[in-house]
Amino acid sequence: MKLTSSSAAGPALLLLLRCCQIASIVGQKSDCALTVVKNAGGMEGGGADEEAEVTVDEGHLEVVQPTEDWQTLKPGQAVPAGSHVRLNLQTGQREVRLGEEQLKYWTQEHRETEGIQSTISPDELKWAMKKMEELNPERKDTDSVASKYRPLDELKRDLAQLDLLVETDVQIMKRLLDQFNSSNSTTEQKLSILLELEYLVHQVDNAQTLCSMRGLQLILEGLNSTDIRLQESSAFVLGSAVSSNPVVQVKAVESGALQTLLTILATAQPLRVKKKVLFAVASLLRNFPYAQRHFLSHGGLQVLSELFRADGGGVLRTRIVTMLYDMISEKELISQTGLDLVLDASHEERVHQYSKVSLQGDLLEKGWCSLVPQLLESTEHDYREKALRALLAMAPMCLDQYRSDSSLLGSLLSLRDQYQEMIQSEMIVGEENSYFAEIVELINALQVQMK
Repeated sequence: MKLTSSSAAGPALLLLLRCCQIASIVGQKSDCALTVVKNAGGMEGGGADEEAEVTVDEGHLEVVQPTEDWQTLKPGQAVPAGSHVRLNLQTGQREVRLGEEQLKYWTQEHRETEGIQSTISPDELKWAMKKMEELNPERKDTDSVASKYRPLDELKRDLAQLDLLVETDVQIMKRLLDQFNSSNSTTEQKLSILLELEYLVHQVDNAQTLCSMRGLQLILEGLNSTDIRLQESSAFVLGSAVSSNPVVQVKAVESGALQTLLTILATAQPLRVKKKVLFAVASLLRNFPYAQRHFLSHGGLQVLSELFRADGGGVLRTRIVTMLYDMISEKELISQTGLDLVLDASHEERVHQYSKVSLQGDLLEKGWCSLVPQLLESTEHDYREKALRALLAMAPMCLDQYRSDSSLLGSLLSLRDQYQEMIQSEMIVGEENSYFAEIVELINALQVQMK
């Protein structure tokens, strides 16, 4: 049986060790021989020190009685627990001497006292062995999985004693909203609170809980603030909360969030604010035909077209074109899905909802067939790629205008030659599957449709 010397096993271990030690002193063979299992230790006197981990064997081993001086251990020899064992790095042999604890039981002048008789009875030895098994630190309780974990309430009590506070996400959001509504909160504190909320509402349940706490109303108030920093942060939180969250999307539309966002886009605002507001609008419209209908009925395309024309840098143009491409693609996808299958009621309902979104007709009416090609004039490859994808998606309703637009035809030919040269340059250096090759494929596909 393997025993590890520890404070928890002290009394029983010392009793057992005492039995073995007395037997070794009087020259008897003991049935409880002690061997040493090596553990990593420090360095001392040119050797690697080891701590003694005790093993009780049923066989008969020769027990070496340590002295004050280092002595070499032979293979198969054992030592009493608490002895100081090291590996001599020069000779490669194990060496042993008395440890500090052993000096409490032997005097330096009489280490080889003769005639000492054991005073430990067999019953005491059995008791010691039983205690060793009970106190063995390697014993594992596999009867119950629950015994491996502590209840949350118990952990909270322990942490409370350490002046630590464990809060759930719901408790955190409630605290943040209370702080935000406090008359003592500064603008900087409110901005910090909005940043924390934005992190939390990425989880669907948290975003829905925030709405039930009237947090959505707080965000709308932030959008109407005269401080552009609060407007920007509030739009960021709103966009994250409604993203892929139909429950929050419905509540946001019903609370008038879409009208507020469009009003901000239609007024003079810094670029940083409009970028976050566009993010919120795109998240609110994505995969939500109900919101798209409200967007169109409230002049959303007209607002975006004016914003597109006013943006000279192309950052907002790219975001707008990407939003339009997503709306066109998802409507087309939902109408094509399941054409050869038996549709369930929920899918039929979505198809019905999208049929009420007159996106193509409004895009044509608001002049987007001639607006989107302007993004091809950008020097950014990413902007051009997004414009080409949008042009392909709009082709069924814009082909006549594409064919009569000489500037579009010239841009496509020029871009095709430019990217062909880039592809050739990449092939020279051994690059394949070029991003520029994808752009050329988009150009070719659009030219095919225009013929």
